Amino acid sequence: MTGQAVGIAEVTGLPDRQVSHPVGVAANDAYTARLHTSLETVRPLWLRLQADGVCTGHQHYAWAEGIVGQLMPDGAEPLIVEVNDAATGEPRMLVPLMRRPAFGHRVIEWLSCGVCDYSAPLLADARPWTAQSAQTAWAAVRSVLPPADRFHITGIPRQISGVANPLALLAATRDSKYTSFGIAIDGDPDTVLKRLCRPSFVKEFNKDWRRLERLGDVELVEAGTPAEVERIFGELVRMRLSRFRELGRFDLLAQERVVNFYRNAAVQGLSDGSVRLFGLRVGEALIAVQYLLAHQDTVHALLIAIDQGAVPNVSPGLAIMGRLMGWARAQGFDYFDLSVGNQGYKGNMGATSSVLVELCQGFTMRGGVASAGIEFRDRIEAFVRSNPRLLNAVQGLTRGLRRLR
Repeated sequence: MTGQAVGIAEVTGLPDRQVSHPVGVAANDAYTARLHTSLETVRPLWLRLQADGVCTGHQHYAWAEGIVGQLMPDGAEPLIVEVNDAATGEPRMLVPLMRRPAFGHRVIEWLSCGVCDYSAPLLADARPWTAQSAQTAWAAVRSVLPPADRFHITGIPRQISGVANPLALLAATRDSKYTSFGIAIDGDPDTVLKRLCRPSFVKEFNKDWRRLERLGDVELVEAGTPAEVERIFGELVRMRLSRFRELGRFDLLAQERVVNFYRNAAVQGLSDGSVRLFGLRVGEALIAVQYLLAHQDTVHALLIAIDQGAVPNVSPGLAIMGRLMGWARAQGFDYFDLSVGNQGYKGNMGATSSVLVELCQGFTMRGGVASAGIEFRDRIEAFVRSNPRLLNAVQGLTRGLRRLR
């Protein structure tokens, strides 16, 4: 493979950590790659692929813009790689990455900062990828990236809306400890639960719904104005922090900048429906809130919060989830993504699981040591999770220590 990189051009007048021009171009026999360190330079192509290509709601331009503007740590820089067909010059995909300092070395990871469940490029179209074409395209990507000690890309789905994810086809990837769940939805919205979910879930949902109706009017409400976003999202934060504090678990929403990111994204999403915020109201009280992303035929269920003590013997989370599946189908969506995590309710609903993969490689001595340490930690965690007694003991100790803070 042959290629040549172009030096970075520093300019002023753009947001922090961004420069104005593509900073690298390289080529092999099949693909060319161009490196952008500014979202602005790649914006027209990004929006084109977002609208006409294949991607997830986690790779919307506005979402990435919020990450770069609000969440990137000090010293980090965005690295957006544009991959084109070498013969025709037509775009094939965009790969949104970032480089950041980490304990004396530099790591390249996905442009996520903890708020993207999935690491998936934006594909120009639904043409299939093979292991060979993915490897060749990745070689072009690698050729324009700046020096780093390691890669650490997690949360890679095997498919993007039915198209093979080229990142998941790379030989260096491995199965991760994370699993995503989702349900394909079709047909009549009024019968979607009965037809597609397990009978035990449908029975529990109907029973809980009748209990809620005995307490007053039950309504699924959507935030439609900035003021409603502020109110409903404020309840989501309150419920989650209270619940996670009770469980002794850490939640990203304990960080003010993350709260601001999600709130701002919800307000911005009012204009195009890409971010949706729902509350389940009984009488005048909200008992559950769900934060969603919507893109093309898919709804991604991200943040859920419940007031567990509001109604005895009722699961507000299952109630709002069941209603939202019907809502999603009525809006024409074909897939309800339940996101990442092995929570029991997902299996009870009848959702299909898929193990995510990851790309974790060290290229220098420091990077190799860091990658080996992460792999060792993951193996220890997998061992603990496979032993219920040990897992309960560790979780109990962790909850106790966090309550002491």
